[in-house]
Amino acid sequence: MSKEQRTPLRGRIQSRAFRTWGIYLLALMAWVTIVIACAILGYLVCSTFTWQDGLVYRLLNLLRDYIVFVCATVILVGWVIISYQFIARYAVGELEALADAAEQLVSPQDEPISLPDSLGDVEVQLNAARERALRDARAAQAAEQRKNDLVVYLAHDLKTPLTSVIGYLTLLRDEPQLSPELRRRYTDIALDKAERLEDLINEFFDITRFNLTHLELEKQPTDLTRMLQQVVSEFQPMLAEAGLTCRLDLPEKLLCPCDGEKLSRVFDNLLRNASYYSIPGTEVRIAGGSDGEIITLTFTNAGKTIPQEKLDRIFEQFFRLDSSRATRTGGAGLGLAIAKEIVELHGGSIQAESAHDTVTFTVRLPAP
Repeated sequence: MSKEQRTPLRGRIQSRAFRTWGIYLLALMAWVTIVIACAILGYLVCSTFTWQDGLVYRLLNLLRDYIVFVCATVILVGWVIISYQFIARYAVGELEALADAAEQLVSPQDEPISLPDSLGDVEVQLNAARERALRDARAAQAAEQRKNDLVVYLAHDLKTPLTSVIGYLTLLRDEPQLSPELRRRYTDIALDKAERLEDLINEFFDITRFNLTHLELEKQPTDLTRMLQQVVSEFQPMLAEAGLTCRLDLPEKLLCPCDGEKLSRVFDNLLRNASYYSIPGTEVRIAGGSDGEIITLTFTNAGKTIPQEKLDRIFEQFFRLDSSRATRTGGAGLGLAIAKEIVELHGGSIQAESAHDTVTFTVRLPAP
């Protein structure tokens, strides 16, 4: 529950407490007033009696003589009874209801939390917290299941390239009479499989780092234009292999207080994603600018339209847009999740949009 949500609730609870306290004081004052009024009335009535003999007269005189003591006793008894009623109703009852609600929060069930009418606002907030807890628990369970499935897939996939590498290297060792062309072919295949094996091992490291470490930023003024130029330059071989070109539409200088190393990983993941899923022969466009408060960067590529249900999950841990294990695009499903975490740690946001065979990732960062 955020501070903004807690403040109105705290105010309503305090208002209800003051109202209850006021009712309690009014009840005590009413009781004291009634007792004193009855005592005065009784004293006046007793004073009007003229007979001098009899048990009733003596008892009335005794009561009149000790009227203050009797009033004090009656007031004290009434105060105890009234206090007990308020404590039992407003304190013990509500505390028991809150204790039951706390147990439901610790062990979330499908049934909603129900509290007395006097705690209606608290009931709404607790049910909202319960829904968030259930949603987070389901998301964590789904993420854990995806991670476990991915680890199983990766472990299975490690065997295939490793077997190929061993097989072709064995052929190269045992067949010294191979022609140079065939030897080169086997060497290229072994190298390709070894690189695939390296990719899979790196995915294991990504999974471990993402789950066991907490990202910490070391911010310093950074020129995002220069950084993106360098990242695109490093990606030229991959883009060329995929038949893609990249166009930068950026201001001459775009300063941002950020952790350059980590933010470059965001750009790296977005460009890698574009190179995997772009239509060959198209252009990847990176545009950016600043309005003085927010720096906006867009990464746009021509690619198959992503359905909305996949867009809603594209930044989830271990979610893979391409679920096929046979393609080199099948990564660990961590790149965009890590990118989102890094951007949000910088106080920014990242979102994905897709329509008419175009995919756009928009990154917003605070300007200096």
